[in-house]
Amino acid sequence: MNIQFQVDSAPVLGPLLVLFATGTVVQVRRGAWDRRRALLQLAAAVYVAAVLSLTIFPLNMVWGDYANQASWISQINFIPLLTADITMVPNVIMMVPAGFLLPLVFRHATSASRATLMTAAASLAVEAAQLLSYLVLNNGRAVDVNDLLANTLGGLIGYALVVLALRAPALRRPLLAASLPRSAARQDDRRRTVTVDGPRPAPIAAPVVRP
Repeated sequence: MNIQFQVDSAPVLGPLLVLFATGTVVQVRRGAWDRRRALLQLAAAVYVAAVLSLTIFPLNMVWGDYANQASWISQINFIPLLTADITMVPNVIMMVPAGFLLPLVFRHATSASRATLMTAAASLAVEAAQLLSYLVLNNGRAVDVNDLLANTLGGLIGYALVVLALRAPALRRPLLAASLPRSAARQDDRRRTVTVDGPRPAPIAAPVVRP
C-alpha cells in the first residue's frame, strides 16, 4: 500500500500562534504582563514558528513504493566545512534573531559562550528532528554538520549585536523595558546598578529614649 501526503506549517503552527496571542492579550488585560514584554514574547513566538516552518515543515509523509530507500546514515554529512558553500549564509542569517533574543528572554544567556552553546543546542535539536522525520516519515530530510556550524555562528552574531545595542543609551532603555524580569539582560542591569550606585545603606533606627 502506497501512502503519500503533506502537512503544511499553517494548519499546525497557525492555531498555536493564535492561542499564544490570545493568552498574551488576556495576561496584559489582567495586568500580569507588561505590554512591551508581551510584544517581545509574541515576537519570539513568531520567530520560533518561522524557523520551524523553514526547517521542519512541510512534513512529507511517504510510505510504500515511493518511500526513500536510502539508509538513514547516508542522510548525515559528518564532514565540516569541506562541502560548505554559499547555502550556509541563509542558515547564519536565520539564527541571528535567536542570538539577539536569548539575553532578553532567558536568564542563562549571560555570556557569549553560553549563548553560543544555547544556539548550538537549539540547532542540534532541529537537526535531530529532521533526522527523526526521515526515519519515521521517509521524507528525504538531510542532516548537515555545516548547518549546525552556520546556525551557531548566526546565534553568536546575534548575541554580539544585542550586547552592542544594550550599550547604546538610546536602545538600552526600551530593550530592558521589554526584556523578561529574570532575563540575563535584567540581571546584568541590576549588577551594574549595584556596582555604580553602591549598596543602599541600612536605615538608621531611631534612638530609644528611656525615662
